[in-house]
Amino acid sequence: MTTTSLSSGDLIVDRRALYAQMLAEAGEFSSAADLMEQALSDAPGWAAGWMMAGDFHLKAEALGSAIAAWQRAAEHDPSGALGAQMHLAAHGIGAIEPQVQGAYVEALFDQYAGRFEESLLQKLDYVVPGRLMGLLGETMSELGIDGFARGLDLGCGTGLMGERLRHVVSHLTGVDISAAMVAETRDKVIYDGVERAELLDFLGANGRVADIVTAADVFMYCPALPPIFALVGKILRPGGIFAFSVERHDGEELQWLQASLRFAHNGDAIRRALANAGLDVLRVSEETIRSDRGQPVAGLLFVARKPEGRDGLEVSDIDNEIGMPVAPIN
Repeated sequence: MTTTSLSSGDLIVDRRALYAQMLAEAGEFSSAADLMEQALSDAPGWAAGWMMAGDFHLKAEALGSAIAAWQRAAEHDPSGALGAQMHLAAHGIGAIEPQVQGAYVEALFDQYAGRFEESLLQKLDYVVPGRLMGLLGETMSELGIDGFARGLDLGCGTGLMGERLRHVVSHLTGVDISAAMVAETRDKVIYDGVERAELLDFLGANGRVADIVTAADVFMYCPALPPIFALVGKILRPGGIFAFSVERHDGEELQWLQASLRFAHNGDAIRRALANAGLDVLRVSEETIRSDRGQPVAGLLFVARKPEGRDGLEVSDIDNEIGMPVAPIN
């Protein structure tokens, strides 16, 4: 039994955890947290249990106790798949290691794959693929582009962006970090190929080339965008298009790790990073891109282009601002 399992391996502990969940659903968060802590005294290595305790403490407005629970979870889940390290970083404790960020996102979407489209479209009012395709259509009309030979859909998920892009791309490849998402998408007739890979590894592969690259609701799970932009600028053919969305951050920081554990990005920093990657911004649209806990989420949609006649830039030549710190929530 792994410590990240949803079961502790002890039926009595699991039963107490279930009762705690029922208390939480009734709004009795302090009682739920207390019962969960009692249960964990008999299963101190159960990382998923400590995550539940942290959630109950947070909802009971006991932040110190929540942090202590996340620290216990992090001890027993060093991979970071459960997100304890992300919660801690969001509250100014510790840094986010790239492998931890990747493990968290992969596990999140592996669990989410079966209900991904229902949740986004019916519960979260998700509009990015349609809005982004609208901006692309305007851009194509303005530039006199009828279609693209090769396209890459980054973080393709279950193909919500790909099914729109399919109509204007001759050969379309999707990539996602989640094996479960890739499995879901391969059953659909959207992409000519779907690959499971981390974005930088995928974009950095030898021989990669594209005429259009899209990333719909992907970069809110990426703390540093300049390295990604650098590689996109390198693989795009001259005249190629890059279209993507971000959650908007209006502060001075390059990016902001929110309580949702998603990153919001600064629009001016994005423009600089695109310019450094050799890409010209053609369109920017401020949008409400989804809802979260009943609240609208502010976003930005970008369409950029690699100028005709410009070769790919070397990543090492680009000032990608990697050294700037991630700003935690208050």
